[in-house]
Amino acid sequence: MKVVAINGSPRVNGNTAAAFSVMKSVFDSHGIEIEIINVGANVIRGCIGCESCVGKGKCVFNNDIVNAAIDKMRAADGIILGSPVYFSGIAGTMKSFLDRAFFVATREREFRGKVGAAIVSARRSGGSAALDCLNHYIVYSEMTLVGSSYWPIIHGWDAGEAVKDTEGMDTVKMLAENMAWVLMQRDAMKDNLPYPNMEKRRKLNFIR
Repeated sequence: MKVVAINGSPRVNGNTAAAFSVMKSVFDSHGIEIEIINVGANVIRGCIGCESCVGKGKCVFNNDIVNAAIDKMRAADGIILGSPVYFSGIAGTMKSFLDRAFFVATREREFRGKVGAAIVSARRSGGSAALDCLNHYIVYSEMTLVGSSYWPIIHGWDAGEAVKDTEGMDTVKMLAENMAWVLMQRDAMKDNLPYPNMEKRRKLNFIR
């Protein structure tokens, strides 16, 4: 089994990375592979809604890491989204990445049935709103959203400072344990309990 973690922080070794490190130790103990993709320090333009990806499975903009990351997310059993909190929301580069990656994948509902989790890193407040934003991508994609013993929000400012947030790190560890359990459940049942049949969407615009 494999998990792909998307780090939306421009600080590659910042507090979001510290949370992923805690999660990695848990996944390692269960024999689950994790790959961390750092997107926050990249230049990534936003989605323009051109729908050129329809039927092609990739974004029309092919000069950044988005398409390569989509392929890795497709192949993974689980996806973790992590971002620092900016103005009570997620980082701008992360938003651009997620809009494009999930727009491509959800056209054919390719993330359906995967296991998802999200974490955010905040200096002080705004964490719940940012976490909610990340969860929207997971739930809309028909993934199984994993929770923890409390909101998976860690607190810190300087790089690595969040490790002092003992409750936050305990919450992240529990999130990883819960995610590992769901992944193992999913793997054990895959041959005996098929995923529900896909209901076709009947798109309806409210204004005609």
